[in-house]
Amino acid sequence: MPLACNALQKSKSAMAIISSASTKLTWILAPLLVLATATIRVHGQPPSTSGFISLDCGNRNTTPYTDSSIRGIQHQSDVGFVEGGLTHQIAAVYMAGAPYESQKTLRSFPNGSRNCYTLPSTPGKKLVRALFTYGDYDGLNRTMDGSPFLFGLHIGANFWEAVNLTSWDPSSTIWKEVLTVAPGGSVSVCLINFGTGTPFVSALELRPLQDSMYPFVNSSVSISYFRRIRFGQATDFITRYPLDPYDRFWEGWSFSYNTYPWMTLNTSSPVRRLPGDNTFQVPEGILQQASTLDTNYSFFEINVAVGPNLDAKNLQLLPIFHFAEINISNQNRRFDIYSDNDLLFPDFSPSRFQADSMHENGQFLHNPTATFLLNKTRSSRLPPLINAFEVYSLVRMDNLTTDADDVNYMKEVKKHYNLARINWNGDPCSPREYSWEGLTCDYSKRNQNPRIVAVDLSTSGLKGGLVISFMNMASLENLDLSHNNLTGAIPDYQIKSLKVLDLSYNQLDGPIPDSILQRSQAGLLDLRLEGNPICSKVKDTYCSNKKKKTSTVLIAVIVPVVLVSLLVVMGILWKLYWKGKSGDDEDYAMYEEETPLHIDIRRFTYAELKLITNNFQSIIGKGGFGIVYHGTLENGDEVAVKVLMETSIAESTDFLPEVQ
Repeated sequence: MPLACNALQKSKSAMAIISSASTKLTWILAPLLVLATATIRVHGQPPSTSGFISLDCGNRNTTPYTDSSIRGIQHQSDVGFVEGGLTHQIAAVYMAGAPYESQKTLRSFPNGSRNCYTLPSTPGKKLVRALFTYGDYDGLNRTMDGSPFLFGLHIGANFWEAVNLTSWDPSSTIWKEVLTVAPGGSVSVCLINFGTGTPFVSALELRPLQDSMYPFVNSSVSISYFRRIRFGQATDFITRYPLDPYDRFWEGWSFSYNTYPWMTLNTSSPVRRLPGDNTFQVPEGILQQASTLDTNYSFFEINVAVGPNLDAKNLQLLPIFHFAEINISNQNRRFDIYSDNDLLFPDFSPSRFQADSMHENGQFLHNPTATFLLNKTRSSRLPPLINAFEVYSLVRMDNLTTDADDVNYMKEVKKHYNLARINWNGDPCSPREYSWEGLTCDYSKRNQNPRIVAVDLSTSGLKGGLVISFMNMASLENLDLSHNNLTGAIPDYQIKSLKVLDLSYNQLDGPIPDSILQRSQAGLLDLRLEGNPICSKVKDTYCSNKKKKTSTVLIAVIVPVVLVSLLVVMGILWKLYWKGKSGDDEDYAMYEEETPLHIDIRRFTYAELKLITNNFQSIIGKGGFGIVYHGTLENGDEVAVKVLMETSIAESTDFLPEVQ
């Protein structure tokens, strides 16, 4: 019978176990939909919690505390780990039933398409867990009003999973876990607004893992928790720290499946791992328990059916089976292990008092029914046995994060100028649809992290001096800080990559450093200073609206539509010529009205022109004014890019008419 209690729920799947006897009698047990929690009591010194981060999201009290339900783990407010959001408490009617103290408060994000937490970390493998208790905090009964209620999660720059709360009991707590590799000094967790309900989170937790664990997890592959089950008899439905020093959640199978023909085995004898085997490190206390069947039965099936959050057709699962023979008898036990109808491990026999962890070397399986079968072989005298089971779904880490140095420099800029732009959350460049406003990123180098090539912070209310962080960005080519209130002198920057520096219309009054002056005079830097007090002290060269440089680059982009229009006009003129010859008095002016000549006029930055022309590689012609390069716009249109090489635009009065 199903349990009838208010509890902690895993939203992703349900579990059912089916067993069979030789008499063909089939047992079908109730799906595991309602779970329970209790306090774990383990004697002795608890393991270290070094590196643990446990955020009570929405808790306004910044004093850390220890939850009485989780011995030894300290929780803290999420203040300082995220920008924006609104803090709430769940409804009073649900307070007493909250499984953990951290589930009584939450932070919601009604504004912005992406809102991100930044968790400090060290490079290496991490378990990241997010917990969600709606608790009707807004009084709208959103989980039960019949409308879709779901939002997304990103781990770093990649999609992790959806949080689907549609038609869920508001008192339920669900959780999501991902095992991932932290690329640097932090891990970001982002909530994505799908437009189907306000994203929120109740708690965020980070746990360090040993790098030898879960060897199939790497910089390009993460795994999302689908199910983690401990078999045998358990006193608590959720087993976690301190029994598991990594604070993994193990669900107690016996809370729903503890009747005949199921048999529980346990031992107080040590259950060891092979020397050097640190792949999964299942706690010994879990391996000392197991479940099997009455000897009249031959197989059982574990069904962790797909819930509403995942697409079964595209689901890729990685099952991991943990076995240890703890039966004191020496009778033979052998069985086959199947994933759906595919045989994974034939004729397997668990080792006595030693952990065996079986998986397909990190191979993800297509198993749309999410069913796994353990079937006794003909030569076996005992039915199958199992101690623990894990199954994960694939999370592809295809989106590379922005170069770490660029990220750090942009964070320094953001902090220095106290910028609070709503979309300056998470990774600056990745994924592309959530890149920061005002940044242009270069994604052209495959398998390399995106780099920031242009920053536009014009009219952004910047005050104070120029921060040096800008010039430390090795790939930055265009920096626009115009129309702000920047003061003081221009620092002596070493700006090897910068090609455009627009500081116009600020309050800069210091001298121009020699390093910048020399690059500008050599035609390597377009320096714009008009509208600054400094212009009263320097020559007009850098302060005129009409730029005068040793080498001026003027671009004419002529798109194919111009060529087509010219052909049309030439056809009209040809008809006019021949009809005039024949004395036809028709009014040909209407042709000009019906077929006007349209010229697409756009401004491009130097960085954009480099991309358009593939760094000015293909020369298609030379004229009196300069070289013409072949280029391709982002929409595929082919263009000609003419580069004017003169002492000033004013001296090339014939060039603009030629372009037009």
